Order: sequence, then structure tokens, then C-alpha cells
Amino acid sequence: MGASASEYAPETGLTTGAVARRLGVSPTTLRSWDRRYGIGPALRSDGGHRRWTRQDVATLETMCRLTSAGVPPAEAARAAQGQPGAATPDADADAPGAPRPSGRARSRAAGPLPLGDVRQECRGLARAAVRLDAPAVEERLFAAVEEHGLTVAWQEVMVPTLHAVGRKWVSSGDRYVEVEHLLSWHVSGTLRRHTRPPIRQGDAAAPGPVVLACVPGEQHTLPLEALNAGLSELGLPTRMFGAAVPAEALTAAVDRLGPAAVVLWAQARSSATLPLARRVAAAQWGVRGARRQPLVVLAGPGWLGRSADGTARPSVLKDAVEMLAGLYAGHGGHGHGVPGGHGR
Repeated sequence: MGASASEYAPETGLTTGAVARRLGVSPTTLRSWDRRYGIGPALRSDGGHRRWTRQDVATLETMCRLTSAGVPPAEAARAAQGQPGAATPDADADAPGAPRPSGRARSRAAGPLPLGDVRQECRGLARAAVRLDAPAVEERLFAAVEEHGLTVAWQEVMVPTLHAVGRKWVSSGDRYVEVEHLLSWHVSGTLRRHTRPPIRQGDAAAPGPVVLACVPGEQHTLPLEALNAGLSELGLPTRMFGAAVPAEALTAAVDRLGPAAVVLWAQARSSATLPLARRVAAAQWGVRGARRQPLVVLAGPGWLGRSADGTARPSVLKDAVEMLAGLYAGHGGHGHGVPGGHGR
């Protein structure tokens, strides 16, 4: 999480603010770790202010690394200080520095994010997000993609953590909104960094691109960004239109592009309109006797239990990528070796 302690602290010690900036955590978090776990400085100024030495900063670096990897804070503090012993019963409480409600709200909002049975990487990512620790969030996301590949990292690390933050937000009276926004921003950035630039199609007889669009009124674009990244890994042509595409604009784009497939994302059932799906599926182009039509892929929980002629509804990202790759078999696309994953 940055440079070594020798680059940080002169012998007179650094202020809490200076250390927080260098480690990418908040001063409140450092003060909370001092109070709760004894991860504090050896020095104090004449006025009683904390002054952190090289060794203090080295201990903090270990604490940050362990908590970002999913180790409970109390256990991480003991390890950082070289002390033996297991985590305390309340070690999985909300990350230090997070706002603490009072009374009835505290009983509803306190406790860890509801992750359930997930990979250890999810816990590290969740803790970094709750701390609003952007450098650690970036590190966790990068490590997940490097270790597992894009689609597995999406399905088994990013999606469970995003869902957990969303559930916490709903159950805690609008707390954690800033956590969800920060996490979503960095997930989007990670997906974009792993998306190859659009390619030009050299074969006029090849299928058109895959059109990716959210239905009107739908703002959730992350699943489409994940699918776009997965298709780009295979060198397949795509056109990303993003959030809340008006129906007329979508059908105009379909008429102009002649796509092999159109992916329509709907998070909410209220926005998943079958008439639009049928309209897109009915589009035709090409010479008489050799007309083409797009495959319409209904993606997202809004389409659950709904279907129409000319549509498909893959349940996981792996299936969607393989289905769409199959449309390009024999035209230079790659339809094999696609790793697993899923849409949010």
C-alpha cells in the first residue's frame, strides 16, 4: 500500500494527517485503531498530539494490508503488533472510522457486510470499500482479475461484494451509499481497463456487432460493462450504448448496424418491457431471400420469467459470452476457452 516506512517518518514523527495521506486511509480510521486496538504512536507532542515514528508507520502498513485482505481488525492489530491470539468475538464489526449510529439504528446497521459464503477476496474488498480506502479497493480488484481472470473475478468477487453493499444500504437507513458509489466507480474502472479497443470488421459477410444497451429508464451499466469486456477479450465486435437508451434510439441503431445480437439489460421488472424486445427481434435487413435478424438477449433480473420469440436468456456471464461467441464461429471469432462469470 505504498512505499516503505523509511520513506515516511523522520525521527521526530509524522502527524496523523500526514500518515493518513501516505497510507490512503482517513485520520479518523487511524485514531479509531489507536483507541480500539492499541495501534497507536509511540510519541506525543507537547500538546498531546500523535506523532508517528518509522516503526509506528510500519505497523500501520501491516494493519492496512491485513484488513484489506479480509483479516478481522482485532486479529490484524494483534498480528501487526506481533502478538499471538485469535480475533475477539466482535472483531468483524464495522470497519473503524465508519459512522456509528445510535440507539435502534445502531442495532440495525452495525455488524459486517452480509457477504455469506464467499471468497476471502470479497471480505478484503468489502473492508477496503467500507473504509473508503480507494488505493486498497484498486489493489484488491486488480489482484482478483490477475489471479482469476475477468469473468470469474466479476462473478465471484465483484458481484457478491456489490450485492452485500447494496443489501447493507437497504437495511441500514441509507447508510453506505457512499461506499456503494465508490466501489461501483472502481469496479467500472477495472472493467474498462480490461476492455480491449473496438475492432474493425474486415469481412463484409461476417455477422454485425453485438449491441449492448440498458432498456429505457435503466441506469445499471456495470453488468453490460463486464460483458463488453468479456467479448472484447475474444476479439468480438461490440457497440456499447450504456444506460437508459430510448426505444427509438435503440431501434434506429439496430437498423443502422445490422447487429448479430442485441443485449437488453433490465435490473427492475418494471423496466423490462417485452414489446421493446419483440420490436428489436423483428428487425430485418439484407437482400430479399437472405434476410437477417438479430438474436435478442434478455439480461438481468428484470426479465425473470419473461421470454419472447427470437430471444434468449442466459443466466450467467459465461453462458452469455459463449452464446454470443458462437454467432461468429467460422468468421474469425473465438468461441472456446471462455472463463466463467455472471452479471450483477
